[in-house]
Amino acid sequence: MAEEKTTVEVDETAATTQETKVEAPVQDPKEFLASFDWDKYEQGIERVDDSKLKEFEELVAENFVDTADAEVVEGTVVYLTEREAIIDINAKSEGVISLNEFRYNPDLKVGDKVEVLIDIREDKSGQLVLSHRKARTIMAWDRVNAAHDKEEIVSGFVKCRTKGGMIVDVFGIEAFLPGSQIDVKPIRDYDQYVNKTMEFKVVKINHEFKNVVVSHKALIEADIEEQKKEIIGQLEKGQVLEGVVKNITSYGVFIDLGGVDGLVHITDLSWSRINHPNEVVELDQKLNVVILDFDENKSRIQLGLKQLEKHPWDALSEDIKIGDKVKGKVVVIADYGAFIEVAEGVEGLIHVSEMSWSTHLRSAQDFVKVGDQVEAVVLTLDREDRKMSLGIKQLTPDPWTDITTKYPVGSKHKGIVRNFTNFGVFVELEEGIDGLIYISDLSWTKKIKHPSEFVTVGDTLEVEVLELDVEGRKLSLGHKQTTENPWDKYETEFALDTVHKGTIAEIVDKGATIDFNEDIVAFVPSRHLEKEDGKKLVKGEEAEFKIIEFNKEFKRVVASHTAIFREEEQRNVKAAVKKAAASADEAKPTIGDANEALQALKDKMEANDKKKK
Repeated sequence: MAEEKTTVEVDETAATTQETKVEAPVQDPKEFLASFDWDKYEQGIERVDDSKLKEFEELVAENFVDTADAEVVEGTVVYLTEREAIIDINAKSEGVISLNEFRYNPDLKVGDKVEVLIDIREDKSGQLVLSHRKARTIMAWDRVNAAHDKEEIVSGFVKCRTKGGMIVDVFGIEAFLPGSQIDVKPIRDYDQYVNKTMEFKVVKINHEFKNVVVSHKALIEADIEEQKKEIIGQLEKGQVLEGVVKNITSYGVFIDLGGVDGLVHITDLSWSRINHPNEVVELDQKLNVVILDFDENKSRIQLGLKQLEKHPWDALSEDIKIGDKVKGKVVVIADYGAFIEVAEGVEGLIHVSEMSWSTHLRSAQDFVKVGDQVEAVVLTLDREDRKMSLGIKQLTPDPWTDITTKYPVGSKHKGIVRNFTNFGVFVELEEGIDGLIYISDLSWTKKIKHPSEFVTVGDTLEVEVLELDVEGRKLSLGHKQTTENPWDKYETEFALDTVHKGTIAEIVDKGATIDFNEDIVAFVPSRHLEKEDGKKLVKGEEAEFKIIEFNKEFKRVVASHTAIFREEEQRNVKAAVKKAAASADEAKPTIGDANEALQALKDKMEANDKKKK
């Protein structure tokens, strides 16, 4: 009975369901899901027939996203928080995406359509997590290639700086923006572009390395090129244009004339001398320039700034004349002199020879340095050629005007060694008064081959004026003349035939030398080194020597040891002769006796000679 009741209930339910199918309209899936009691269904309290379930599955497949599918789908922004965007993708629940993924699109708002990829179907809180970045990456390469092929303008977000340029997010791909492609003007502050959204053109794609290069400059070059053609077509020499300082280098300044660049060389910036262009102009400064020249294609334009002003020489006072004193600043120093700016843009040259009365020329740097304020006398003035020569030594009296009074011949003075040559030493007595000491006038006794053996530059020397040539402005000086000539006393002390003790100092060619004192170095010929026993003196051996030559003029002294005992032999012979004569007078010996005595002495001397040999 109960079994029949159940069958009847099922039939009634089926009939009701069939009736509903015919009469009721198709229910919206969302409404159905909202009203359907899943608990009763899972407990078996309420059942749905197979046809109804199949219809529901078809509706879900048609209207809802399969969250297990990895395809990119389009969603709608339904809500925005401070950190996240809520996206509806027609799934069982709405998804969440971090706003960091939309940094490239700061204008994101509710209702915008965005591409997303299901990242996590259900997190710990049961939330559907989506990824816009991954979706963009999947679609990015197709879009980038399409933009490159069609030369379309794309929007990108500048993420950060990198070496040589910037990193830009384009469709989720990190593209490279070279520094030279940011703008037509040089960029000095790259940081001003970070975190900004800009428009670009895709200029290069490397598929192998997945590299993309974009350019913002390319968007504005077309307009600039048109402006450039228009400007170049109107260029004329002498034309004055307004420009902006685009770049400053050590050799000049580049001026942007509105899409066309011109160069103002450093020499055309100012009539005055400058060390660097930044002394005159600064970046981004607006100024007027004049066109000096350009090539046939007008691609190289030479500009001038100083030409817009009157030349300083034309404004130079007519009152300035030769002999006048002027003041100015040292602007340039060269080996041959210094340039003095006596007025802005007007320079005069002080040659090094006009810096001192001294005939011994030195470097200009010994007298002045750059930046010094100096006073000078105008020596020459040529307004047509715009040249001026100046002098500073003319501000002081010429020291040679009273030279005969200050430095008469025979007077003694002190001077400083300024220079020396092979033949002598230049000594400065005072600024402008130089004299020459010949090498032969340095010492009475020393044999000097070069002055550097005797003095060094900077030494102070006692000198005596030997000769004075006023017209030739020449002084002949001597140093040895300030002391007594020791050879005057040596002439007596080492006179001929005087005997002195000495030691052989050196054995030299054809003889030997003896140092009698610090001045007297005597020479002993080889044959005069022979001793009484026939041997010769050697180095370091002491003996007596007789002076056989003394020449004061040439400072030559010659000595002999052999002459010592030869003289003694001669004395012995003379004594024997004298004794024999005396004996003859006493004993009145015969001539034969005397001859015998002389013969005996002669035999003795010959025996001695043979023994030596």
